[in-house]
Amino acid sequence: MTLSTQFYTLIAMIGMGSCFGAALDTYNLFLKRSRRQGWIVFINDFLFWIVQALIIFYVLFTVNEGELRLYLFLALLCGFAAYQSLFKGMYMRGLKAFIFAVVSVARFAGKSFKALIISPIKWILSSILFLILAIGKAVYLLLKGLCKSVLFILLIIFKPFLWILKGLWNILPKFVTNNVGKSYNIVTGLSDRTKKFIIRTLHRWRNKKE
Repeated sequence: MTLSTQFYTLIAMIGMGSCFGAALDTYNLFLKRSRRQGWIVFINDFLFWIVQALIIFYVLFTVNEGELRLYLFLALLCGFAAYQSLFKGMYMRGLKAFIFAVVSVARFAGKSFKALIISPIKWILSSILFLILAIGKAVYLLLKGLCKSVLFILLIIFKPFLWILKGLWNILPKFVTNNVGKSYNIVTGLSDRTKKFIIRTLHRWRNKKE
């Protein structure tokens, strides 16, 4: 390894130490350990350290083809210490400000979407539904009133005929009215028996089908 390669490797590891410190603070800020269960924290920590190790090794492989030296670990430690002492406060303030800005923009976008799209759609659908119900109710009341009017007119028209038929019925001989009554009872009985027969046949057919 040439001297220039060693120098570039040293600078890269110092930078990776600082990046690791920033990544660790970012990870802890989002993880919120006190609110998580132990096994979730363990899995997340394991994955975090694996990812960081792979990133550092990738950078090392890019700079000096993956050759490890003792001073590289010291360079990582120096970079981490430099971040903790010089850049941590500024980085955390910037990160929190960025998160606050993103959350604020997301909330504003959500409220704007609700106010400009969701609320008008709800209002339009509610208006259409109200209009349909109002028209349906008006048509129902109109038809109901029309039917009552037609029935009232028909009653007025046919009531004299009913009186005439009733008078004729009363003056008919009793044997005629009795025969008519018997015929009506016979027809009614036949109708009831036919209805019961059809119902029994349908029940038997359904039971056989099941």
